[in-house]
Amino acid sequence: MQGGTRLREARERLGLTFRDVEQSSHELAARLGRPEFIIHISRLADIENHGVVPNLHRLFALCTLYHLDFGEALTWYGVPLGEMYRDGAQFPGTRTHPAAPPIQVRIPIRLDPGFDPRWTDDFTRRVESWGYLEPGIVDGKRRYCLAYIGLEDHAMDPLIRPGSLVLVDPQRDEVRNSGWKNEFDRPIYFVDTRKSYSCSWCLLEGGHLILQTHPLSSARPRLLRYPEEAEIIGQVVGLAMRLDPA
Repeated sequence: MQGGTRLREARERLGLTFRDVEQSSHELAARLGRPEFIIHISRLADIENHGVVPNLHRLFALCTLYHLDFGEALTWYGVPLGEMYRDGAQFPGTRTHPAAPPIQVRIPIRLDPGFDPRWTDDFTRRVESWGYLEPGIVDGKRRYCLAYIGLEDHAMDPLIRPGSLVLVDPQRDEVRNSGWKNEFDRPIYFVDTRKSYSCSWCLLEGGHLILQTHPLSSARPRLLRYPEEAEIIGQVVGLAMRLDPA
């Protein structure tokens, strides 16, 4: 079924006329301060009856007025939004950068009553049911952000291998120079160095920020003026990493 047909059916289910949609789109555009969200009657007719593909602003407006899922509406026009992150994994970047999170990730929501967290186990077989959760969301609000470690970024290798995905807490943006017992407890920070991004241990001395690399890494430490040349985005609090470099 074509996208225009689905949009027409959604409009008719709500009992909206072309004029109703046009008027409501004017109100939406005024609220958002963007005339691009206006949908004129002639354009709506072309979208529904002549296979015209709406641009992003008009599709957003229609989904808003019809109470539709924007991601699902994109699939009606051949844009598989839900597969973007999976397909994007086939095109890894060479530099470290912030990463858009998957819309949802599959997580276990009910475990086998016989599962004992004290012992190593085949966890997959212990999951009785799965659910979905958007990463970084806590109590309905985005708490964390994701960062991707570039394939050429060996600053924390082997502790964090290139190609890893890290969870960053922006609320932890103050550098701690001491207070840990081992390298696993030492805070790792995601840093904006103005021209690029870095993920490393940090040491703040005077007006300089030292980006310290792992002792086994081939990368060299960096010295930057702080805060002119560097900004702490947050502390790494989670990690998804393959042990197989392939």
